[in-house]
Amino acid sequence: MGKNLVTAQIRGETRALCLGAVMVVCSAITYYILGTTVLPLHQKSVWSKASICHLIETDIRDHEKLDGKKVPQYPCLWVNVSAIGKSAILYHTEETKEKNCQCSYIPESLEDYQEARTNVETIRVRFIERQTFPCYSDPDETEKSILLMRLYTPQSLFKWLFWPTFMLTGGILIIMMVKLNQSLSILAAER
Repeated sequence: MGKNLVTAQIRGETRALCLGAVMVVCSAITYYILGTTVLPLHQKSVWSKASICHLIETDIRDHEKLDGKKVPQYPCLWVNVSAIGKSAILYHTEETKEKNCQCSYIPESLEDYQEARTNVETIRVRFIERQTFPCYSDPDETEKSILLMRLYTPQSLFKWLFWPTFMLTGGILIIMMVKLNQSLSILAAER
């Protein structure tokens, strides 16, 4: 009976150590992936100062309006605002500027032109109704544009890193508990 109990304990300890090691390895892989994808985007986002924007002008730009320039085949909204004492172009998020620097807002659905045009017109009317709204600017003023919403905030970074940190802590605790149990078993056997 005692031999079966010791064998079961060894198997259980081995499985627990494997679980802890897998949790630590998985969290390390997740940290690597987040460190190469999300962290650079967070560091590149310089729009951290909350400001109040005042609407100057809005315009819906179509492919018919801008002859001679390379313009996408969808309507996009262009918004000019005044914030921190300067006139600047407003972008919806950090990704909007990278997709098309001529557009402040790009509709989500681009398959149907009329649906996209209606979506852009709705957003334009909302801007005209509000006139002033919160926005984000670069405190160092190296970036001349302004954002309506930030995707890569410290809170979003915390959300991305919470579960890998939780898994790493859990894996380390499991390994420590198994090693503590083994050392206590050895001490008890010696007495």
